[in-house]
Amino acid sequence: MASRDPVPISSSLDGVMRSLRGPTRQAVGGLFGRWNEAVGDQVAQHVKPVKLDGGVLVVEVDDPAWATQVKFLSVMITERLQTVANVAVERIEVRVERRGARGARLT
Repeated sequence: MASRDPVPISSSLDGVMRSLRGPTRQAVGGLFGRWNEAVGDQVAQHVKPVKLDGGVLVVEVDDPAWATQVKFLSVMITERLQTVANVAVERIEVRVERRGARGARLT
């Protein structure tokens, strides 16, 4: 008979992530929690991590010029994420932030 004792939510989440073959809770926390440290303040002001899925990091940039910059910096970013946050990223997918009709950022 299965135990009816409460299970910590962190254990439940770890089990779900393993079953989905997704990144660990620690990897996601390290990526989002140490993003500024990994990429530097200047890049972090314009580039935000959105999702980590199967080794693919999706980032959002605030200007199309930063999309190009991220492509040039992708090797450095992936190396720094491995070193600083212990997160393995195979590829970076870049999205440009959508803006409203008058150029204001959508929230």
